[in-house]
Amino acid sequence: MKKFLAVLLSLIVFAGCFVPCVAAKQDYPTKTEDLRIRDPFVLVYEGKYYMYGTCLSQGEGYGCVVSEDLENWSEKIQIFSPDESFDGYCDFWAPECHYYNGAFYLFATYRSRASEKRGTAVFKSESPMGPFELISDGHVTPKNTDCIDGTLYVDEEGQPWMVFVNEWTSSPDEIGEMSVAKLSDDLTHFISEPKMIFRANKHIWTKGNITDGPFVYKTSKGKLIMLWSNAARSGGYAVGMAVSDNGKIDGNWLQHPKAFYKQTKNQLDGGHPMIFETLDGQLMMSIHSPNGYSEELFETAKFIPIEDTGSFIEIDKKEFLGCVTDRISNGFYNIYFFLVEILNDIYRFISF
Repeated sequence: MKKFLAVLLSLIVFAGCFVPCVAAKQDYPTKTEDLRIRDPFVLVYEGKYYMYGTCLSQGEGYGCVVSEDLENWSEKIQIFSPDESFDGYCDFWAPECHYYNGAFYLFATYRSRASEKRGTAVFKSESPMGPFELISDGHVTPKNTDCIDGTLYVDEEGQPWMVFVNEWTSSPDEIGEMSVAKLSDDLTHFISEPKMIFRANKHIWTKGNITDGPFVYKTSKGKLIMLWSNAARSGGYAVGMAVSDNGKIDGNWLQHPKAFYKQTKNQLDGGHPMIFETLDGQLMMSIHSPNGYSEELFETAKFIPIEDTGSFIEIDKKEFLGCVTDRISNGFYNIYFFLVEILNDIYRFISF
């Protein structure tokens, strides 16, 4: 009898240890490489990663997945489903979730029934998993043109801005543009006229006409950087980097001559970038890669370690040569940027 009780107790202890492991696997059953997603956006909140993006919705609307390690993800969670009164009916693209003033705000694109245009609207929730409710009057972006991929930036004075894409589909010459506008404190509408800050063409690394997926990041030395996507001259979808000449979101944006991330012999193309910090403090860029879908390949989230150098950000490279060449390139760009700053100071002095 004693032996039987001892064995039974051992089984109970073993089961107690085993059940949490099984539960953990059931909670996060999907590997990153098995999850189809475009435009991935990662929010880090209370010890977990919440990833939003195109293709995560179960039907119309927006969805997200949750992880504790960026490798194993939950089942898809529906965070917004439109009812019959909702103006959007398709192109539910690129949702981003931002924690702002104690609540969660979703910046997301959809096509309007009323205007037949795509635009970015703002939704709000008390939880990163929703449900989210529309708080803007439809599209916040101009309603008479296609405007996608809106993202939030809050400047040093606490003023919120939206950076968004004037899509090439509404441009007379079919060249996409990047624009910014001030947002109201509750993020429901613009309080300034949109300002175009750059166009898709005439940059050394680009050959396309699109301005996808802007994301703004301030470096440790206060440099204001924007990552965005276009087609690269070397081929494929790529990520570019621009720097504001005066540290302001509506300043003049200088484009780095090299693509920040591009297709090579050893890696697929990819884009629509954003930056976040992992739970252990590693700065990370997320993109979707590849930028296409076939029977053999589909878009997944790719997380790339990056480094904040103060003046720029760089992709952490294991190959010494790649690291050296990138640092030399950035060194020349630092000199160029320094000269531009001097010329701006001279201009401001003369104007004063």
